[in-house]
Amino acid sequence: MIPWLGPEPVFPPASQALSHPNGLLAAGGDLSSRRILTAYSEGIFPWFSEGEPILWWSPAPRMVMFPDELKVSRSLAKTLRNLDYEVRVDAAFFEVMRACSEPRAGQDGTWIVPEMVAAYCRLHQLGYAHSFETWMDGELVGGLYGVSIGRMFYGESMFSRRRDASKLAFVHMVRHLQAQGVAMIDCQMHTEHLASLGARLIPRDVFLATLKESIRHPQPDQMWDYHYRHESS
Repeated sequence: MIPWLGPEPVFPPASQALSHPNGLLAAGGDLSSRRILTAYSEGIFPWFSEGEPILWWSPAPRMVMFPDELKVSRSLAKTLRNLDYEVRVDAAFFEVMRACSEPRAGQDGTWIVPEMVAAYCRLHQLGYAHSFETWMDGELVGGLYGVSIGRMFYGESMFSRRRDASKLAFVHMVRHLQAQGVAMIDCQMHTEHLASLGARLIPRDVFLATLKESIRHPQPDQMWDYHYRHESS
């Protein structure tokens, strides 16, 4: 059994999460900004499907990206050099969320339900949720979004409408956040796509200790002031 959350944004310790399913910690509560930010600050995130109660997770081990371990393959490096594109931050946050919520091949439905879209748009308005976007010919073609507290970034989801478009945004995100003093990016769950870019699994206690230190530090003023334009020669 897992606890059912009450009206206050209080969570059980992440160490109490189940092993099967991996990381399930609690259910219920709401998606208020206060509760979500409390969850992230304790290494917990919401993830549920349409028709389910809100479920809260803290898997072990945890998939993370250490920015200095970013892997850029030869083919991706060629794409970075040879395409005309822009990477913008927070120019189209809602559109990125909406694109991430669209059904994908081989999947039934999405966990980015309307309540989640509304909740993260509120976080965006408060300055805690951000998007990195790839634009080509004036069109949004890929990107990702996540939550930021202090110098910690929690990646949530990404999408592509053209080949490697999300990878372009991801590479620029990692490099920019590293320059801003972010030591670790939360990727939550293992995927081969993330692993190919250099993300890896670490023990939950290591993740939580690094998180605790990262959220203590204030963000630089220019943290979300980023716009890159590349024209192939």
